Amino acid sequence: MADSRQRDFLEPAVLAKLLGRPLHARVPMLGNVSGRHRSPIRGSSLEFAEYRKYVPGDDLRRLDWRAWGRSDRHYIKEFEADTNLRLCFVIDTSGSMNQRPEGGLTKLDYAQRIAGSLAYIAAQQGDAVGLYCAGKQFHKEIPPKRSSAHLSMVLDSIGEMEAKGETGLPEALHEAAEKIPQRALFVIISDLFMQPSLLKDSFQHLRFRGHDVAVFHLLEDEELNFEFKRPTRFLDLEGGASVLADPTLIAPQYHKALKKYVKEVDEIVRDASVDYHRVRIQEPYEEAVARFLIRRTPKKGGK
Repeated sequence: MADSRQRDFLEPAVLAKLLGRPLHARVPMLGNVSGRHRSPIRGSSLEFAEYRKYVPGDDLRRLDWRAWGRSDRHYIKEFEADTNLRLCFVIDTSGSMNQRPEGGLTKLDYAQRIAGSLAYIAAQQGDAVGLYCAGKQFHKEIPPKRSSAHLSMVLDSIGEMEAKGETGLPEALHEAAEKIPQRALFVIISDLFMQPSLLKDSFQHLRFRGHDVAVFHLLEDEELNFEFKRPTRFLDLEGGASVLADPTLIAPQYHKALKKYVKEVDEIVRDASVDYHRVRIQEPYEEAVARFLIRRTPKKGGK
């Protein structure tokens, strides 16, 4: 059992604010209990879906007698069925997630806070929560389930995560796509420190399986701005060799490569219909979570 220090990524004041914003799926879900999310199966909620012609065996209580009076034909009212969702976190636990701005959180600290907050919100609204840790040296798999004991296990595992070694994100995504047979919301939290082309197939695999896919892409200001002034030794946090370089000489090439990388990532997430959020870890994490929840709120008149 994790001690209180391993749960310090859960901040009661932040959770109290975020709980006012429900977590919604972007696609209909196939859950196993009633919930707040749309299902592709017709049910008996209060949200009208459509009419269809009556066939023998239909529940007579669902006949629309007014429609019969107008058309002299029997029609059945169909309604949206509401269900719960499966929320699956895939968190990058590679060494690059140890990157930390001066006086701030590491990328992994930031990821833990996002995942912990969303897991708590989902559990409070009756959704199932699961976890995949995507690192070559730190790998964990917890299938999504609904219970307070299961949520506790997920939160403990989030608190125990360590960032080290190479990333195993593409492999973890393919594995999860095969192991979660029914539709789920996958929330991927990573710095995507890899060739973007490696992500393309895994994102497409998840979408082909009908999953709703969201990505929190964590970046640090030094990565984006590259404002180093003196000769600096750059370390590969995933185990590669260090490089001593004069930043003033390599800055133009760096910015060119960064622009190309960002463009490739943007194209991949757009083509795969991924709910993509680029986040600076200097930003308060609760703002990134709130923005994520707000963007998923259905527009009035839709579910």
